[in-house]
This record gives sequence, structure tokens and C-alpha cells, in this order.
Amino acid sequence: MVESLYSLLEKIGITHPLHPMLTHAPMGMIIGMVVFSFLALFWRNGTLDRSAYHCSILAFISVFPVIVAGLLDWVHLQSAEWNIFIIVKMILAVVLTVLLGLSIKLKRNDSSRRKMFLIYLACLLCAGGLGFSGGELVYG
Repeated sequence: MVESLYSLLEKIGITHPLHPMLTHAPMGMIIGMVVFSFLALFWRNGTLDRSAYHCSILAFISVFPVIVAGLLDWVHLQSAEWNIFIIVKMILAVVLTVLLGLSIKLKRNDSSRRKMFLIYLACLLCAGGLGFSGGELVYG
């Protein structure tokens, strides 16, 4: 099934892996939510806080297609071969998804700006770990 998907994509001109093309959406939103949240700590501006929250929602929504694409690429390009970096990626993907969901819930419950910044920062650390382990998987 996975091979037929990639064969179809190749017929229409898409020969690159899917996962790297999609990672920019959640990663960009995660960077955005950290920056907006950090700025909101200094400028007591509700707009910056709200922007960080909106970034977290977009990151949460977009992380699911990235995970699916990552699994598809892993099966297609690496024959679903287990190694330490794929295990790390799977763990961090789950942790990141939980943290993003938690950030949305905490913001809805009107958590403090400092607490939100720490949660957002934890998301950024997970994203960095995902990027590093992905780079090791591909370029190792």
C-alpha cells in the first residue's frame, strides 16, 4: 500500500520524501509561539499572548499529518528498520503532541504567562530533538 502511494506520487512528479516538506508548518508555529510568548512576558500585551495560543493550535493540528508522513517515509525509504533515532523520534513526537494539547488546555484555563512560556519552550526542545534525530536518521 505504501509503495503504491509513492508510485502514484512519482507519476505526478513528486519524487521527494513527504515528511520534510510538511515539518515546516508545526516547527514554524512552535518557534512562533515561543517568540510571541516570550515577548508577552515583557510587554503585557494580550495580542502577543493570543498569537502564541493561535500558533499552538496550528502546531497541534499540523503535527498529525507530519507524523503520518514520517511513518510513511520510514516504511518506504528505510523499510521500517528500527534504530535508536527512530525510537527517539517516535517518543518525542508523542511527547510533543501531548505538550501541544496541554498548552491549548492550559491556555483555555487561563494559566499564567510564565507557565505558558515554559510549556511552549518544552515544545521547542522536543521539536529540536525531533529535528536532530531526523537529521541523524537521514545523514547520520
